[in-house]
Amino acid sequence: MAYKITVIPGDGIGKEITDAAVKVLKKTDEKFQLGLSYTYKDAGGTAYDKFGTPLPDDTVVACKASDGVLFGAVGGDKWDGVEPSLRPEKAILGLRKQLGLYANLRPVKVADALVEYSPLKPELAKGVDLVIVRELIGGIYFGDKCESEQYKGSERAWDLENYSVPEVERITKLAFETAKLRRGKVTSVDKANVLATSRLWRRTTAEVAKGYPEVALNNLYVDNCAMQLAIRPAQFDVIVTGNLFGDILSDEAAVVGGSIGILPSASIGTDTSLYEPIHGSAPDIAGKGIANPMGTVLSAAMLLRYSLHEEAAAKAIEAAVDQALADGYRTADLYKDGFQRVSTDEMADVICERI
Repeated sequence: MAYKITVIPGDGIGKEITDAAVKVLKKTDEKFQLGLSYTYKDAGGTAYDKFGTPLPDDTVVACKASDGVLFGAVGGDKWDGVEPSLRPEKAILGLRKQLGLYANLRPVKVADALVEYSPLKPELAKGVDLVIVRELIGGIYFGDKCESEQYKGSERAWDLENYSVPEVERITKLAFETAKLRRGKVTSVDKANVLATSRLWRRTTAEVAKGYPEVALNNLYVDNCAMQLAIRPAQFDVIVTGNLFGDILSDEAAVVGGSIGILPSASIGTDTSLYEPIHGSAPDIAGKGIANPMGTVLSAAMLLRYSLHEEAAAKAIEAAVDQALADGYRTADLYKDGFQRVSTDEMADVICERI
């Protein structure tokens, strides 16, 4: 079997972390004989500098023709003065639309070796292993909006939140399928006591749940879920929610692990899916070889799992990352006295040695 992967390094530390992830993928390919091939394309500020657009057409074409997309990061102070429609961040928004990336999967797992890095007490952080499934191309971010109008003698602005039954069905089915591969529990998050869209969300989720009798469903209001993530995060298995709530909760959950440098994500589409670390382009440390590549490496593992269905290979990468941490290797963001400090590329080598 041969698989095509499109690699988009992007801006800032993007090239360093994607190079590290590809190195790990190549080592995994040697062991599991996956037949991986790579095509490199530009997006973000780098693409704007070269082509005058943050998302060239040929990048979109390459992504659509691939089995999975490995994405670095985009943005940076350099492009702050660019017209809003041409900002580097428009690349990722454009890819979501062009590729139909309707769901974002954000795993948050606290390795035993990293419990001490969590801002939570060790007994709260230990054992955390959850996935947030966020609807990605609907809701208030994509609804009609008005930035300024006169209403009863005053200026106002507004954004429209709306969801259809098919949109909710699609995202909740993905959440239930994800839970079947894990511990069999879905928590649906809404604000059904206030919002009409949330009441439709809750009704639809209950109907979808009837098709998954092996998966337990419970519902939480978003404010309660935010609190529970801070006081008892280990209770969660799979959390499913809309675009706005998912954006906020996934960033809150990311803090539980102590460093966003180790967290991956997957944006799932109907055909091609995109995989990227959750951190930004960090232009202040670009080129210094100190960026943590683990989030990108684990994103590559998610690519193997969700796009290529190579579960054994995905688990091999995840186990190698855990072992590297257990053996005391740390990049600058996690370094403390008593550990072995390594560069971005050296961390990739350490992981490769453990595959």
